Amino acid sequence: MTYSGAVKVGGRADVHELTDLMISKVAVDPMNNNAYLLRCRATGEQLLIDAANEAGTLLRLIGDDSIASVVTTHQHGDHWQALAEVVAATGARTYAGRYDAEGIPVPTDVLVDDEDTVRVGQVTLTARHLAGHTPGSIALVYDDPHGAPHLFTGDCLFPGGVGNTHKDPEAFASLLHDVETKLFDQLPDETWVYPGHGHDTTLGAERPHLPEWRRRGW
Repeated sequence: MTYSGAVKVGGRADVHELTDLMISKVAVDPMNNNAYLLRCRATGEQLLIDAANEAGTLLRLIGDDSIASVVTTHQHGDHWQALAEVVAATGARTYAGRYDAEGIPVPTDVLVDDEDTVRVGQVTLTARHLAGHTPGSIALVYDDPHGAPHLFTGDCLFPGGVGNTHKDPEAFASLLHDVETKLFDQLPDETWVYPGHGHDTTLGAERPHLPEWRRRGW
């Protein structure tokens, strides 16, 4: 089946099947968060991005093979409500951005800095530190050797704009700068974007709107 990235709370996961990696996307309540389960096709090792809520839903998605690790993209509470239960059930290593870890009530095993790598089986993800939505938000880039890159942005980039900076001009300038220089300037238009809420997009779909975002200030 063709992957669309359109999921709804209570609905089935949508699965993006790549040559080396399978990406399963599911939506959970109460803020319609996205969680992503990544599975290395060579080894079967799994990694979860954002144990946002509904631990039962996430554990069913994970299945009997469990997960080796879970990455929290940032410290906002809607992205870690199920983290403690998922970690207790799986024993997974926890990863989070260095400057957000103190705001996550589950201990972080691995502090992540800009350009650090996180592995799931034989697949490597590269972190990008994007400051502004929170001090330590991270995005993860999978540079697929068989096709376009895949980018997990948490709440830093969505269809139609960057993440909420709560009308703080300095935070907005920081986030837009990091998103432009670390994502748009380094990755091609074909890059598939998986955000923390809502539908997927591509960098190519969003790139023409960067000047508009800068003018409006959000």
